[in-house]
Amino acid sequence: MKQTSQKFLQYVYSSYTGNFIGFAIGMASTRLVAHFFTTRSIKNLWGLTAKKTVVDKQTFSFMEWAISIIIGFIVFEVISKWVKKKMNPLMQKYKGYLPEGWVEEEAVPVPVQTSAEATAVKTETSNA
Repeated sequence: MKQTSQKFLQYVYSSYTGNFIGFAIGMASTRLVAHFFTTRSIKNLWGLTAKKTVVDKQTFSFMEWAISIIIGFIVFEVISKWVKKKMNPLMQKYKGYLPEGWVEEEAVPVPVQTSAEATAVKTETSNA
């Protein structure tokens, strides 16, 4: 039971950062569409005095959704991948205080053998 709740908390923690921040920035990015486009309304005399490109309301709504989804997804991926890699060394300091599994183990560097070393090892093992 305890292990299941820890796995659930780990899942919530890992997906919360990327999902929430991606959603918030995606929703805020709808203002990007309003910066370049406008719809016909009484404010701009039904598009006659508009300084921006005039589109109909359905197109404007579609562009808002599309930009929101695209930018939100990009931010989600950046947060999920890049920021977690940057946070892992910092979280290593507090590994003892965090639930098990929240911090990824540090990768131990594997020494690379040169071709001369590999040949020497093969000859030693074949002689023995």
